[in-house]
Amino acid sequence: MSTTVIQVENISKSYILKHQNTERYTALRDVLANKIKNIFNSVTEPSGLKSEEFWALKNVSFEIKQGDRVGIIGRNGAGKSTLLKILSRIITPTKGRIIINGRVASLLEVGTGFHPELTGRENVFLNGAILGMNRAEIKKKFDEIVAFAEVEKFLDTPVKRYSSGMYVRLAFAVAAHLEPEILVVDEVLAVGDAEFQKKCLGKMKDVSGEGRTVLFVSHNMAAIQNLCDKAIYLKNGQIQLIGETGNVISTYLKGSLDNSSINLADRKDRSGNGIVRFQLVKLKDENNNQLQAFQCGNLSILSIQITFQKNSVINNLHIAVGIDDKYGNRITQLNSEVTNDVLSINDTTNSIDIVMNHLPLQPGSYGFTLFSTVNGEITDWIQEAGSFDVEAGDFYNTGKLPPDSQGNFFIDHQFIVKHTERMSL
Repeated sequence: MSTTVIQVENISKSYILKHQNTERYTALRDVLANKIKNIFNSVTEPSGLKSEEFWALKNVSFEIKQGDRVGIIGRNGAGKSTLLKILSRIITPTKGRIIINGRVASLLEVGTGFHPELTGRENVFLNGAILGMNRAEIKKKFDEIVAFAEVEKFLDTPVKRYSSGMYVRLAFAVAAHLEPEILVVDEVLAVGDAEFQKKCLGKMKDVSGEGRTVLFVSHNMAAIQNLCDKAIYLKNGQIQLIGETGNVISTYLKGSLDNSSINLADRKDRSGNGIVRFQLVKLKDENNNQLQAFQCGNLSILSIQITFQKNSVINNLHIAVGIDDKYGNRITQLNSEVTNDVLSINDTTNSIDIVMNHLPLQPGSYGFTLFSTVNGEITDWIQEAGSFDVEAGDFYNTGKLPPDSQGNFFIDHQFIVKHTERMSL
């Protein structure tokens, strides 16, 4: 029976937020007066500030066993980093308690635990000492750490001169190789290049195989899926689900149904004769479940609800969806004319699904424009109708993470070696 290495009981963490009252117009004399006032009132709360209590975590409880690989997922602001900082003893909870059995090595920010004035070599020994290891133990692992981090040429250079990528490589190498019982890694690995990310994921699997425990926070669902056997889904500081990784990721991607519906009924900035009008757009998966975001490589559906005159039949409807990148550049178009789909609608029609069998888009946010015609006449056109997010996924179904530098699209492809036939004499 596996030993419990982390036990979290009703952890909560609150912060006091200060809000500055805004003024419609502030003259230079007011700015100067306020600065002088703040100097004399520095002991008390400055005037114009309002306090608000914010709970980053609320009543969070769970257990983690020895050797577990646990992914922690959720949107920005869900409380993931706060939870890791509490587990790493960087901050203390407002309520609740934690029992941890074993040494914890944390990689939460670029350069965590490094002294900028010390060299890479000196920081390796410093981090080892912080983890409770003696000099002989650190020396035994030193060459392995340096080889993994690939920073041999800069080992005797102060780390303040390192790039963020070099910082992360060395920091991860130290944290993973100095044999902590619990390894805690935040999204910081996203700083490294794709090749190093894969190397780190492989090392974390090895660490877990040795009976050590890994906690990993990432927005990259493919990385979570490939590394972790369990996952915790946080939302607004509370646990939504704990369980098998695939189920938790599926629940997370479905997310809040309100956020995955784009209401277009009241849009005034539209053109067209109105014979057919767009009302609502939903993101769905192959089982018709509503999604918070699409996942790269999965079957993905844009479901468009429409309205049109009752007791009418329309036989020559065309719909197009222009998809733009985050900079507003058009990258592709979904068009029923191009696919030669003749759309006929009648009183029983309430929506049209656009099915993308193997979504090839890179992770990121995309905007879209909607356009429809009947017999060549524009019926509805909404520029910048909405946006959707794409989460990372195992597009090639290989268990490997496609590199982020690959461009906007993934293309399903294969390599075939051809041989010339030898002529027999």
